[in-house]
Amino acid sequence: MSSTLGTDPTTPPGAYQGWEGRVGRTMAGSDPWWAEAARAPEGAPNIVVVLVDDLGFADLGCYGSEIDTPHIDRMAAEGLRYLNFHVNPMCSPTRASLLTGLNHHDVGVGHVCHSDPGFPGYTAELTEHCATMAEILQAAGYATLMVGKWHLCKDSNLVGPRHSWPLQRGFDHYYGILDGFTNFHHPHRLIRDNSVVRTDRYPDDYYFTDDITDEAIAMVREQKAARPDQPFFLYLAHGAVHAPLQAKEADMTKYRGAYNAGWDEIRDRRYRRQIELGIVDAGTTLAPRNTEEGNDVTPWDELSPVQQEVFARYMEVFAAMVDNVDQNFGRLRGALEDLGEWDNTLVLFTSDNGASREGEDTGCSQYFEILSPTTGDVAVDHARLDLLGGPQTLAHYPRGWAMAGNTPFRLYKCNTHAGGHQVAMISSWPDGLADPGGLRRQYLHITDVLPTVLDVVGLPAPSARNGAPLKGPLAGASFAATFTDAGAPEHHPEQYYEQQGHRGFYRQGWEAVTLHRPMTPFGDHEWEVYHLAEDPTEMVDLSDAEPERRQELIDAWEAAAHRYQVYPLDEGSMLKFVQRPPSEQVYEAPVRITPGTDTLERYRSMKLIAARSFTVDTVFRYADGDAGMLVAHGDQGGGYALYIDDGELVYCHNGYGHMRHLSGGPPAPGNHTVRLAFTITDGFAWDLRILVDGAEVAAGEGFTGMWTMAPFEGIDVGIDRRSPVSWDIYRRHGPFPYTNTIESVTYTPGEPGRMASIHTTRILKEMGARFE
Repeated sequence: MSSTLGTDPTTPPGAYQGWEGRVGRTMAGSDPWWAEAARAPEGAPNIVVVLVDDLGFADLGCYGSEIDTPHIDRMAAEGLRYLNFHVNPMCSPTRASLLTGLNHHDVGVGHVCHSDPGFPGYTAELTEHCATMAEILQAAGYATLMVGKWHLCKDSNLVGPRHSWPLQRGFDHYYGILDGFTNFHHPHRLIRDNSVVRTDRYPDDYYFTDDITDEAIAMVREQKAARPDQPFFLYLAHGAVHAPLQAKEADMTKYRGAYNAGWDEIRDRRYRRQIELGIVDAGTTLAPRNTEEGNDVTPWDELSPVQQEVFARYMEVFAAMVDNVDQNFGRLRGALEDLGEWDNTLVLFTSDNGASREGEDTGCSQYFEILSPTTGDVAVDHARLDLLGGPQTLAHYPRGWAMAGNTPFRLYKCNTHAGGHQVAMISSWPDGLADPGGLRRQYLHITDVLPTVLDVVGLPAPSARNGAPLKGPLAGASFAATFTDAGAPEHHPEQYYEQQGHRGFYRQGWEAVTLHRPMTPFGDHEWEVYHLAEDPTEMVDLSDAEPERRQELIDAWEAAAHRYQVYPLDEGSMLKFVQRPPSEQVYEAPVRITPGTDTLERYRSMKLIAARSFTVDTVFRYADGDAGMLVAHGDQGGGYALYIDDGELVYCHNGYGHMRHLSGGPPAPGNHTVRLAFTITDGFAWDLRILVDGAEVAAGEGFTGMWTMAPFEGIDVGIDRRSPVSWDIYRRHGPFPYTNTIESVTYTPGEPGRMASIHTTRILKEMGARFE
């Protein structure tokens, strides 16, 4: 089989070149010939990779959790559980390594694909010099199917570029989200193949995890009906259990009261259960409650009753989401069994990183608020208690629950200590595994998955793609031998880690690791040393006892960092988020949007307003009795809208769930131009003037400025699609399409505020350069 993917487009073939038939004057007098179609090796298994998002090591029943996961537990009892499986400590980096078998910086995905600071290890998309699992299997005759979260392409418009989208990287079919997360009740933008799924309103019982599972089952059924002999590769990348924490009512009710004991007690119970299951050796020390500065967890019994009630409810929602992932895995397995495909399907089930600390010390009922410079308010969250998990809140739990999720390890997602990257992994393959219910303790890394799949299928790793050489060799190694041999030797002797300035290096049972404080000097003083073979929870720092080994591991990390383009490191200045390519300036150009245009993509929409003054001019006709949305930007996580209701022009501002309204009074019949004139303040808020036909009719000060990824839904004209800015309007009117004519809505970006990237890039660069 060829070891290259695609052909060299620069050398077109000559007439009949490579064709092995004979040509006469007529078809009847000629001998035909057909190139052999790509076919997978005889008996090659189906491949299913299930990647759950932000699932901690201890969040499944078969890894010690109290959460009900019977279908996953059954697969573990019939398959294998891996106890020393590692990923990269963040979502996009793990996805990149999973699909390519290469280290994440080496393929350009050193961070989540929402930053593009201009360095080879941090390009927010896959390099052209790597081949994905989908591309390799597609070329070998597999059907390649994907549903769920992609998160391996730049923030961009639908018009492109699409070269790092799923179909362009080897998938025959795709359904899901390109972004890093979404609203589970009202996804902000679904993609089918290369096109947006145009949706004005979701059914009231819609749930994203159910939807992508439906799509996965449908894809497999259709493929098997069309080509029963063709194996398939299904990549099911869940949005769950990443924030926002949202779940179905019945699933949440099931866990009501289950977490009133708090994270300290739950963590202790999980640890004891892990010992009973053999997941953790009896001599393993449970790491103490995280106390590191900026990572510390408050003892549960020191929280107020209100805090305990709110924090327990967050975890109930999280548990419901995990439960729903399990239910849907059961549905997928049932479909494969009905098709007669389960026994010859290799399933690899894992998580992209450890449990997430993004909710910080108090959690939040509005996810974008915790990502912004503002601070949450537990009293406000408590007032929303009965809304948590539903479509009106975008919740996240406090990091105390992430600590419990990562039992028995230290720290969290993003850290290079074990809590950030040691995760559950389960394999199932009834026709190919021995020792059902077995445990495996070999050190493995996410880069080992692709080599293992190639080994199982019987394929070589390609050396070129579309005529261009590939990076290589693969960073990982096959662990297929562990399927039948519990004592199979390890083939991944060393591995570097880096995420947001945290560093680590593993070598044959030993580890050097740092917990880097943002905006502090990098240096050898940060490194800790652990003998993981005897101390897997990183309790005893052997730096003083092992100075030579410590230096050896530090030097090995430095060598790997240069080899795999890890440098420059993130010093914590936030520069990587504001330093963007000049090509993005086009997204800040004024835009005139006419009715019938689908929702403007969220990143383009955000660039029109982010950290700056701007105007919105709406030209429309009004007659007595008309009503509806004139313009809307955002959703229940934050945004703003202008509408007419009951004969009144109303501006609505959703500041991370905090609602404000301004009345523009009753419009007169006829044609009008309404201008929303936003002025950015030094406090990163907006002052607003509303003008009708040039005359000011209302004004207000201090409207919450939107930060980072909010508003998360783009601009709508004449309607408010999907998750609404105003729940009250949605409850009464749905998407509320305008009943008369709108000529256009024009956005004109104005002066950047002092927090805009044009001002902050130089300042942040100067701040961060102190640590060069």
